[in-house]
Amino acid sequence: MLVAMVAFAVTADAQGFLKRLKDRAVNAAENAVSNKVDSKVSEETNKAMDDVLDGKSSDQSSNSKNADAEEADPTTATSSDFKRGSVILFQDDVTAEQVGEFPSKWDLFQGTVETKTLGGVKAINLTDNAQIQPFIKEKGAYLPEEFTIEYDFYYWPTSSVPGNDGIGLNDMKMILAVTKDRSEFPGEGFDSGDLTVFVLKHGVCDTQEHSYTFNGNKNGSFDYAFKKGWNHVALSFNKRALKVYFNDKRVVNLPRVNQPTWLCFQVPFDYKNMTFIRNVVIAKGAVALYDRNEQSMTAVEKAIAETGKFVTNNILFETGKATLKPESMAEIQKVADYMKKNASVRFEVQGHTDNQGSDAVNDPLSQQRAEAVVKALEGLGVDGFNLRAVGKGSHEPVADNKTDAGRAKNRRVEFIKK
Repeated sequence: MLVAMVAFAVTADAQGFLKRLKDRAVNAAENAVSNKVDSKVSEETNKAMDDVLDGKSSDQSSNSKNADAEEADPTTATSSDFKRGSVILFQDDVTAEQVGEFPSKWDLFQGTVETKTLGGVKAINLTDNAQIQPFIKEKGAYLPEEFTIEYDFYYWPTSSVPGNDGIGLNDMKMILAVTKDRSEFPGEGFDSGDLTVFVLKHGVCDTQEHSYTFNGNKNGSFDYAFKKGWNHVALSFNKRALKVYFNDKRVVNLPRVNQPTWLCFQVPFDYKNMTFIRNVVIAKGAVALYDRNEQSMTAVEKAIAETGKFVTNNILFETGKATLKPESMAEIQKVADYMKKNASVRFEVQGHTDNQGSDAVNDPLSQQRAEAVVKALEGLGVDGFNLRAVGKGSHEPVADNKTDAGRAKNRRVEFIKK
């Protein structure tokens, strides 16, 4: 009896110790990240963070491990067929927001949401079980039958947060509702009944385990290892087919999902300074249901054969700069593939802007952007002798610059066959 009592006491004490250790680890993780966001830490840490945000590898061994994990995992698709919709319905890169304030392009259901600076860039920080949706003035449903959604979120790997006990702390839910009333939070999956049509849950408790629910009560899961820093999430919906991409890798492919009506995000826990999103884009248009008509001729090849040029709005730049965004490379790769197949054809690469800003700014900016695309094509093996960069500024609009949708169409790159 005495031995049993001692053993019970030791076991209970051990369990209590482990609980305190876990709580201490999570608190240490939150404090470490909070210090990173709200104050400067060591120069080496800041440099590593900046390298991540600039697209450089700050942890080669970690990135290599993630790459190997993806390559070895047969359940992870390698398709990169995502294409942003052609008409922008909502866009927020947060650059115009004031740090410390609620982001002006969003609505709040509950929780705490602020604009903060992370590694030199502005982002939206969600905590306290935050629930937000894009601020759309028109009431009711706004998602068309074909649309794409994109956003970037920051992932903290366990190795980068001192004291972390092995769990991921970047829980995020992207929720597609099926109601017309946007005044109430629709729920988050099984408990929402008929109010949601798709819920994506990523970063929950483990760096590789993610799940989703669709059509009210059906569910699925998949593995994917996020990299340190900013990761890109994209969703495409076309009449019934829904696809999700992590960093250009397709991870969800559902053939039949009910029509969504609007979008919201939820961070279901109260971790401080842990969950950040930015560059949210909702666009009309989507990945084609089937590519049977494109198997013998690519979209680039077809456009050039029919019109003598290929025009795209999918080559994106940092606001006010000639710096290509990483997601632009998929489109540039398609153009490079065509040009290498037709090595004797010469092209004029034209950069076009909208009319926001003066000609003194837009004209040289469009030239610099055209030159950046040429440089990227050369980096992919295209002969630079066949390329000529030309900046057109805002002088040749193809749509009305008085609307967001029109300006989005005018911000384009054209490849003119010569």
